[in-house]
Amino acid sequence: MPHKGTNIFSQIVEHINKKEFAKTVRKYNGERHAKGFLCWEQFVSMFFCQLGKAQSLREICGGLASCMGKLSHLGLQDSPKRSTLAYANEHRPHQIYEETFYQVLLHAQSCISGKRPFRFKNKLFSMDATTIDLCLSLFDWAKFRRTKGAVKLHLLLDHDGYLPVFAHITDGKTHESTVARDIIGKTFKFPAESIIVFDRGYNDYEQFSYWCQQNIWFVTRLKSNAIYDVVKENSIPKNSNILKDEIIQFSGTIASEQCDYDLRRIEVWDEENQQVLVLLTNHLEFGSTTIANIYKERWQIEIFFKTLKQNLKIKTFVGTSANALKIQIWTALIVVLILKILKAQALFKWSLSNLVAMLRFNLFTYRDLTDWLNNPFQSPPFVPDDQLSFFDLGQHRGAYSTLPLNTCPI
Repeated sequence: MPHKGTNIFSQIVEHINKKEFAKTVRKYNGERHAKGFLCWEQFVSMFFCQLGKAQSLREICGGLASCMGKLSHLGLQDSPKRSTLAYANEHRPHQIYEETFYQVLLHAQSCISGKRPFRFKNKLFSMDATTIDLCLSLFDWAKFRRTKGAVKLHLLLDHDGYLPVFAHITDGKTHESTVARDIIGKTFKFPAESIIVFDRGYNDYEQFSYWCQQNIWFVTRLKSNAIYDVVKENSIPKNSNILKDEIIQFSGTIASEQCDYDLRRIEVWDEENQQVLVLLTNHLEFGSTTIANIYKERWQIEIFFKTLKQNLKIKTFVGTSANALKIQIWTALIVVLILKILKAQALFKWSLSNLVAMLRFNLFTYRDLTDWLNNPFQSPPFVPDDQLSFFDLGQHRGAYSTLPLNTCPI
């Protein structure tokens, strides 16, 4: 049903369930000492920060203030004050935004039926982290190196639709394997016979053993200093980039105690980078070329991080506290999910970067969002009745002939 009298930004925000959001706010007591500025108004302001790519609190508040008369559909009575928004970002729990992310994720999973990259029915996940550099003099709580600050965004990407199904934010010093074992492994329940692909930073022999027990497959790169014995050599497919396919067991003192399962070592020639990749997996049945292609598919999570950093605001921040930073990152992840929903529903072949750019120019345009997504460059905008001029050019064209030259009709 077409939206009459609402702008595109309002229609995008409708993808957030306000009732669920209100429950989350009550759960974390987010509006304690609110004094008129509600959590929903804070959320819409930070949502505008991402889509409008505002560079500061002043730009967020000024951008919303310049759209007076167009905020009522968003649930805003007035544009926020800079100090009010800054205080809310520093003190209101970032867990509200984290839980909202998972609520939107359920909505996105129901809307997006991604084309599977492989024929097998196993769920495929990529696991990786990206470092976000910070200025240590401003973010003194985020110590990373002696003169640098940083935080890490750890992510689990589902390759059915390429949706982020789990995220966790830590300081820059936290190791990837620690998050995989203590956070992801205990919080996210992988379906049976899932395949997880990750880089060497997540190598953990105890974790390998646990996944073997749980019937979960993994594909990663073998450490160059790993000590192992070759149990069996498998045949190599002809005319392929596979150099070796071996069944191995770790023989190092610690590795053999922590993981005594048969694993598979595959050498792959990477033509593009002119190097040999040594892969490690506990899946003993898939073809070696399939294992190599699974690891190549890990590049999708790198593309996701690149898209996130280039198109949304997670490299520069409008607040310097840890809570404000986490709110901004979680809001960016929520926006990415909604953008993926819009992209999946549109008939027009959008790239995510073009969609973000065009939305930024049309946020407060009065158009039906679906029509605009399907035909962004030709469909005429809908003008609300209260914005129509006194004269309708289509019906009162003859009225202008009675006016003197150089006279404005209004």
